[in-house]
Amino acid sequence: MRPFTQPAAHPAAHPAAHPGADAVADPLAAPQPGSTADTVPRVQPLGLQDLDAVLAIEQGAYSHPWSRGNFSDALASGYWAQGLWLGDTLTGYCIAMRGVDETHLLNIAVKPDAQGHGWGRYLLDVLKAWSLEQGAQWLWLEVRESNHRAQTLYANVGFARVGLRKAYYPSGREQRENAVVMSLALKAAPAARPVPEPARPA
Repeated sequence: MRPFTQPAAHPAAHPAAHPGADAVADPLAAPQPGSTADTVPRVQPLGLQDLDAVLAIEQGAYSHPWSRGNFSDALASGYWAQGLWLGDTLTGYCIAMRGVDETHLLNIAVKPDAQGHGWGRYLLDVLKAWSLEQGAQWLWLEVRESNHRAQTLYANVGFARVGLRKAYYPSGREQRENAVVMSLALKAAPAARPVPEPARPA
């Protein structure tokens, strides 16, 4: 899912995960947010002033994290970049790219100590709602082929495996790992769409 250096849950990504998604934990577990003031979620656009907090989460969630430059480029490009705050604490974020009639999830992550409480699913729900408002019919992401937990979690929220990208992710020692392409139909589409060709990660 990430057309930059390397994606996430997705913690799955996920985090994406990263929607990209090579995350090591479980941000899409059953939602269990509490009702105290500190756990009332607030979602708002990310800015350059948030990047220190974003990078702290990214580096804790992913084996091949995005760099500050990757996030800066995403913001400069006008990508949909939203942060999830609980009280004054940035707890997660989601970055996506809008297409003609689809949305491509590039990165999604939740703080390691806040995973397992449904905040990743919450961010995905916010992304789906925004995508529908924009007229998108499909939501796309990539996830590491070895990340079976992330694939299962995405499947549980409605994503289906639709393809494979060979040698998509860096995997250490000049090795690369395949990416599983997954998609979610946001509303009835007239016909199946071919897998889109995103920019290749470095």
